[in-house]
Amino acid sequence: MQGQAVDRGPPSADIEVQNLSFHPAGTPPEAPLLTDVSLKVPAKQMGLVYGRSGAGKTTLLQLIAGLTQPTTGRIAVIEHAVTSSERLARIGLVFQFPERHFLAATLQQELAFAWPQDMVSLQQLSSRAGVVLDALGLDHIPLDTPLRQLSDGYKRRCALACALWCRPSVLLLDEPLAGLDWQSRADIASVLGKLKQECTVLVVSHDLRELEPLIDVAWEMEAGGKLKSVQWPPAQ
Repeated sequence: MQGQAVDRGPPSADIEVQNLSFHPAGTPPEAPLLTDVSLKVPAKQMGLVYGRSGAGKTTLLQLIAGLTQPTTGRIAVIEHAVTSSERLARIGLVFQFPERHFLAATLQQELAFAWPQDMVSLQQLSSRAGVVLDALGLDHIPLDTPLRQLSDGYKRRCALACALWCRPSVLLLDEPLAGLDWQSRADIASVLGKLKQECTVLVVSHDLRELEPLIDVAWEMEAGGKLKSVQWPPAQ
């Protein structure tokens, strides 16, 4: 990986969640998936949410991104509450399993889906592709490569490239290091460190060792979907 920084996009944004609760449809009100969740990640910082599987961490990312509506609570980006459609335009989201949200057969086609509508110049497209793909160590992969032929690690990089394609002010990452070999984990962690200079990042992860030096604020998701602020870095 060359380690080139991704070119600067829109101003970075604070992420602020206040008293967020979520009851999936058909579930009893006494068993919410998220309960009175509040957090704030200041602009150009990286926040971490960790905890046991099934506690609601991925659901929290989906709510912040605007893919799901909360039952109660407020989500703010750039110092004011925003609608779901505004968040979708401003936020990049990478799920743990990128094959679940790829829309095309090849890397080139997938990037085309993510290309901002107000940037139609082929010169811009070529320039942006060079920067993003080089930064993620994808510059040696032919753009017409079928995505199904790539390893899980390279699928993860492709998903991250698509999220960065639109120059998001906020980036949400669900287990970005899961399933990767040690070199890929180190490469992705290095890229994430550079991204803090350009956008606000919120990570859900169990991989605390590689991410620990990058994290500014952290929370633990407890049973019942309750979020607890924790000291960071953790006491040794």
